[in-house]
Amino acid sequence: MIEQIYTFFSIEMIYLWLNFGVLPFWFILIFFPQSKICKIFTTSIFPIIIFSGVYSYLIYTIFIDDYDFLKNFSLYISFANLLNLFENSYFLILFWIHFLALNLFCGGWMVNDYQKFNMPKVLMFFPLIIAYFVGPLGIFFYWIIKIFYAKKISLYD
Repeated sequence: MIEQIYTFFSIEMIYLWLNFGVLPFWFILIFFPQSKICKIFTTSIFPIIIFSGVYSYLIYTIFIDDYDFLKNFSLYISFANLLNLFENSYFLILFWIHFLALNLFCGGWMVNDYQKFNMPKVLMFFPLIIAYFVGPLGIFFYWIIKIFYAKKISLYD
């Protein structure tokens, strides 16, 4: 039974599940940001728990396969080492989970923040779409909109 689960949850399958599984969260953030479902499932700890579970499973799988975790620290030494690490499918999937989790967290933060300022939902459509694909750029566009709507520049909250 455990072997069947292990073979079903290959890196390719986890990659597909992550990509399709994150879409409902973003759909809720973009189209239903003020709903109870958004507060319970999307802007709460719920998606982070899911990502943490997948991350923990992958760490366990990697540990069983005798992956050299100390090798990961070489990414800070040179860009070439980072490129070499991305050739490893385990490191790449762990990075992808980071990317999806952080972008979703940032999207949830943007939704919570714009609701504090009572900004119109229509203003958030493009920054959230951009944050889905390239998180920091979406946050920057949101910040620009927030400056004009809140009529103040704040470098921190």
